[in-house]
Amino acid sequence: MGKPMSKSRLPTDWKAASVQRRTRRRYAAERRFRLMGLAAVWLSAGFLAFLLVSMVSEGLSGFRQARVTLPIDLAAAKLAVTPQQVRGRGADLALAGAGLEGAVDRAATQAFGPGGADLISDGAWLVVRDAIEADPALLRRRTTIAVPVASAIDVAAKHDGTPAAEAIVTRLKARGVLTMGWSAGFLTAADATDPTRVGIWGALKGSLLTMAVTIALAFPIGVLAALYLEEYAPRNRWTDLIEVSINNLAAVPSIIFGLLGLAVFLGTFHLPRSAPLVGGLTLALMTMPVIVITGRNAIKAVPPSIRDAALAVGASPVQVVFDHVLPLALPGILTGTIIGMARALGETAPLLMIGMRAFIAAPPSRLTDPATVLPVQIFLWSDDIDRGFVEKTSAAIIVLLVVLLAMNGLAIYLRNRFETRW
Repeated sequence: MGKPMSKSRLPTDWKAASVQRRTRRRYAAERRFRLMGLAAVWLSAGFLAFLLVSMVSEGLSGFRQARVTLPIDLAAAKLAVTPQQVRGRGADLALAGAGLEGAVDRAATQAFGPGGADLISDGAWLVVRDAIEADPALLRRRTTIAVPVASAIDVAAKHDGTPAAEAIVTRLKARGVLTMGWSAGFLTAADATDPTRVGIWGALKGSLLTMAVTIALAFPIGVLAALYLEEYAPRNRWTDLIEVSINNLAAVPSIIFGLLGLAVFLGTFHLPRSAPLVGGLTLALMTMPVIVITGRNAIKAVPPSIRDAALAVGASPVQVVFDHVLPLALPGILTGTIIGMARALGETAPLLMIGMRAFIAAPPSRLTDPATVLPVQIFLWSDDIDRGFVEKTSAAIIVLLVVLLAMNGLAIYLRNRFETRW
C-alpha cells in the first residue's frame, strides 16, 4: 500500500463553503467591472449626445433668417443708373454709387414709420441690389422685396430678445410682413460686421486651401520617411535618435509649431502673413510626425512572408517595397493620415500665431491671399458682444463637425475598401 496523499495535495472541494465564497466574490467583481465599463460607455455617450443636441438646438437658428417685406418704388427713387448699366460689367459699382442704400432706407421709413430704417439690416440694400441685377426692369416700377431685419429683431424673432425688440416683432407679425426662411448666404458669404450678413464660406474655403497644402506636403514626406526608417535605415544610434525625435515631435504642443512657423516662414522667408500657404506649412510640420508613426506601424504589420515571397520570385528590394509592402500598408497609412488631418483641421493656436485671425471680408482665391479658417472664425465670433453672433458661432460649429465627421467617414471607408484580411 502506498503512502496516503498529503493534505496539500488533496483535490479541491468545489462545494466547500470557503471555495463558494471566493467564487461568488470573483463573479461579483466581474459583474461590477462590467457595470463600470457599461456606465463609462453610457456616460461618454451622454456627454456626446448633450454636446450634439446643444450645438444643433443653438446652431440651427443660425441657418435661418427673419425677413420683412419691404415695398419700394425704384422708379420714384430716381436712381442715377440705367438698366443698361446694370446689365453690363461693373453693375455693383454703378448701383452702389447711384444712391440705392439711401433709397432703401427711405422706403423703410415710409413703410414702417419713423425709425423704420433701423428695423432693417445694414445689408438690406445689398438684397435689393441683387434683385435689380437679376431683373433690371425693377428700376422702372414699384415692387416688394423681402429684406433681412436688424440683428436685434432677428434674435427676438427666433428666441428671447429684448422687450423692445419683441414688441417690434409682434407688431410686424400682426401686419403680416415678417417671415422666416433659410439663410443661403450663411453658406456662401464671408465674414462681416453685421451678424445678419456673415457667412462661413470664406473660413471654410480657407480651411480647405490650408488642408490642401498640409496634405500635399505631410503625406508624401511622412510616408517616404516611414518607408525609409522601417525598410532601409540601418539600426544604429542615429536611427534611434531620429525615432525618439519623431515620437517627441508628435507630443509637442501645437502652439510650439505656431511659434516655429512664425519664426521660420514669416520671419526668415517673409512669406505672406495670414495666408493658407503659411498655415498649411505650419500644420504640415505638426501632422508629419503622426503620419510617420502610423505609417511605420502599418508597414510593420505587413507579414514578412510577403517580402520573402516577392524576393523569391525575383523582385528587387524597391519592387518589394512599392509593389507589395506599400499597397498592403496603405489602408493603415491613409487612416492615420486622415485622422491627423482631422486634428489639424481643428487646430487654432498655431494659426493664431501666424496671423490667421484677421477680418477677412472676401473668400481667398489663391494660396497667398489673406484667409482665416473655421476654428479661428468660431473663436472670433464667440468673442463678439453682439447676441446675433452667438447662434452663428453654434452654426459654424455644426459646419466644422460635419466636415470632421466626413473626414472620419472617409477614413473608415478607405480602411474597409483597401483592407486585406490575412
